[in-house]
Amino acid sequence: MTNGQPGLRERKKAATREALSWAALRLAVERGLENVRVEDIAAAAGVSPRTYNNYFSSKAEAIVFRHRSRILRAAEALRARPAAEPLWEALTQALVEPFDGAEETPDPAWVTAVRLLLREPSLQAELVRGGARTRAELTAAIAARTGTDAERDLYPKLVASAALSALQVSNEHYLSADPVVPFKSLFAEALRQLAAGLPEPSSS
Repeated sequence: MTNGQPGLRERKKAATREALSWAALRLAVERGLENVRVEDIAAAAGVSPRTYNNYFSSKAEAIVFRHRSRILRAAEALRARPAAEPLWEALTQALVEPFDGAEETPDPAWVTAVRLLLREPSLQAELVRGGARTRAELTAAIAARTGTDAERDLYPKLVASAALSALQVSNEHYLSADPVVPFKSLFAEALRQLAAGLPEPSSS
């Protein structure tokens, strides 16, 4: 690593991990999780099954990686935001940024298939398993920005949990919306409402 930036080896490993995760998700959406083999994922990513096993221990772990990675990248991005920026503005920018590549007009068939895929018990278990780490990383970044203690203070834990709940609810809404809606703007709106203190909707 040079000047705080990952070296070539680290970048190649990150690219391989991302390619494997994307291939696992795409194939599982297309074929159903039970019909996808490790060999299929490895071939789609252009690597050997042995290389796949060096990165992931299961298909569920590979699929969930992209979601987990986005949150961890957001925690890093939050630490790098300007110190004078208000917390919720900085947090929103950091959390939304990893979704820059999301489709603005998602394919309804793809959304439907992802919705079915996420019902898989192995994926649900993997999401829960990795949730503690991602929440801890985001909590630590919020604590560092607000001068609070990630272990002892309630505030950074509440903010992190609220933001991650907004991500979960946004994802659920995205997967059930008819017609489909762009995820990035939906998530940004959820965070905006949180930042505003969830004002009661107008009756007019």
